[in-house]
Amino acid sequence: MDRRIAVRAALKAGVLGVFIAMIPFLGIVLTGALAVFFYRRESGFALPTALGSRLGGAAGVVVFAINALFTILIIVSHAQQKCIDAIVTITQRFGVNTADPNFQAGIHNLFTPSGLAISFFVALAFSSVGGALASLLMRPRNTRV
Repeated sequence: MDRRIAVRAALKAGVLGVFIAMIPFLGIVLTGALAVFFYRRESGFALPTALGSRLGGAAGVVVFAINALFTILIIVSHAQQKCIDAIVTITQRFGVNTADPNFQAGIHNLFTPSGLAISFFVALAFSSVGGALASLLMRPRNTRV
């Protein structure tokens, strides 16, 4: 595995993954797969499943780091309530019951250290799965004649 190509692939996929991650859970899986795709496109080599999983996980860490930076900026600027109101407005458009106390607690939990820890592990796990799946699907096929 060429580490320079892997770092570039993880950074590119991670930055794009910030936007792709707006699709809950599937977006993070696609971010891991995108990192493996970028690596294969630049190097021309297919990664084994374990390395694809590690590369996908690295892209997930990049997504988490960018999102955590924005979350910390929101906390420091005391704009948590504005963000919570925006999230509630957006989810109401999708038909989610925002009056549910569990929903309200989950939204407030996003801006706590435990919420950040949970989002780290979710990003790492789902992007690793995406990287592993992509490396499985992109490996060369043995054709018998």
